[in-house]
Amino acid sequence: MDRDDSLRRYGLHPAPADLDAIRVLLVEQIEREYDDEGDRDLMRLCCSQLFHAGELRDVLLIWEAKGSSFDAHCTIDAQLLCGAGLAETKAYLAAEGSDAAADALEWLTGCDEAGDFTRFTVERYARSEASHYLPG
Repeated sequence: MDRDDSLRRYGLHPAPADLDAIRVLLVEQIEREYDDEGDRDLMRLCCSQLFHAGELRDVLLIWEAKGSSFDAHCTIDAQLLCGAGLAETKAYLAAEGSDAAADALEWLTGCDEAGDFTRFTVERYARSEASHYLPG
């Protein structure tokens, strides 16, 4: 499956019943990316689909995708971690307790302090994603 197939099958706002399939697809691409064979366009779309679902449990999966390679890190925007909102994501990461959550929180806080979230709202970023994936 490539990005266009996933977009046709699940849309940008996937149904709750499709989220597990998107997670599996993202995990597969993360594993492939570690071998330098991943499809970063598909990875980014999966992250965007999970962003639109807004479930905090997906934050660390998106973080793992972002960390799977330098190119993936550059491709997957910081904002994609924050489908539930920036403050909610930070609170979740602070409470989660894992090393990965601490790393993600430190990085996200740095991005926020650098101005990457100026004027960020979930709705505004969702509109930006729609214009990226659904032009016209």
